[in-house]
Amino acid sequence: MAAAFGLVSALLALQAGASASSFFSLPRTYPNISACAAEPIAYSCENTTTIKNTCCSPTPGGLVLQTQFWDTYTGFEKKGQLLPKDSWTIHGLWPDNCDGSFEQYCDLSRQYDPAPSPAVLPDGTIVPAYTGPPVDTFVAEFGRLDLLAYMDKYWVSQGSLNSGFWGHEFAKHATCTSTFDVACYGPDYKKNQDVVDFFDAVVRAFKMYPTWEILAASGIQPSNKTTYSLAQLQTALKAQTGAIPYLGCGQNGTVLQEVWYFHHVLGSEQFGHYKTVDSTTTSSCSQTAGIHYYERTPTSEREVRLLP
Repeated sequence: MAAAFGLVSALLALQAGASASSFFSLPRTYPNISACAAEPIAYSCENTTTIKNTCCSPTPGGLVLQTQFWDTYTGFEKKGQLLPKDSWTIHGLWPDNCDGSFEQYCDLSRQYDPAPSPAVLPDGTIVPAYTGPPVDTFVAEFGRLDLLAYMDKYWVSQGSLNSGFWGHEFAKHATCTSTFDVACYGPDYKKNQDVVDFFDAVVRAFKMYPTWEILAASGIQPSNKTTYSLAQLQTALKAQTGAIPYLGCGQNGTVLQEVWYFHHVLGSEQFGHYKTVDSTTTSSCSQTAGIHYYERTPTSEREVRLLP
């Protein structure tokens, strides 16, 4: 583990010392979707014929969720793992089936989760814990220090190291998304190319939804005193996204913790057009009681917008 973190640190140091001209010749990580131009065009979950080339559209997981957390601490502050000020954080990018059900850990040959949850699938399959190099080293080996820096700022875990959380999200969700299948990258596939490509897609989707700013611009800001109604929160988000997202709350539905934005996708999950649709999951927030959108612990967050 120490050697893995050493690799990332060394590459970051190289980037810091690089000249304006490119230090790296970066390999591409996108899939080969040239054949998709000949496929029928339809939004996922709205197609009327069977999708033959599943590299062109997420199948069967065509109900795509961009998910975010509102945490108030990480538990790893002493290790420098801090939350981004004035921003929600990335949870993941999930491929639910069109009926709202979902698959998980679909390819155990790409299992990079050190703490699988669940550790046993509904059919009895055991998901072994991953013990290899953390996935941040995969990103570094492709020279994508820009991506790694963004993930460190905005894809922050509570209760575990970031790299383990990233591995969890890839193994549990990306392996069930057809457009990230290894076969979609063609004969020139490079090991872990799909992992880096997924992380890129996660970041692109997250950037579509600046939840903190949307709520703040609507007069809804974190407070240890004020509470908000579920209708206030839903209305503010729908006004800017066109659909009602899922809002998740803890403590008997009174503490805001999560938002999930639901979509049908035209094209691949990497590059396609995301059309917002209403949540298929009922909110766990109270319909009647005031909802707390708590301020963060000051020592648990940092200003990331001014840093390189």
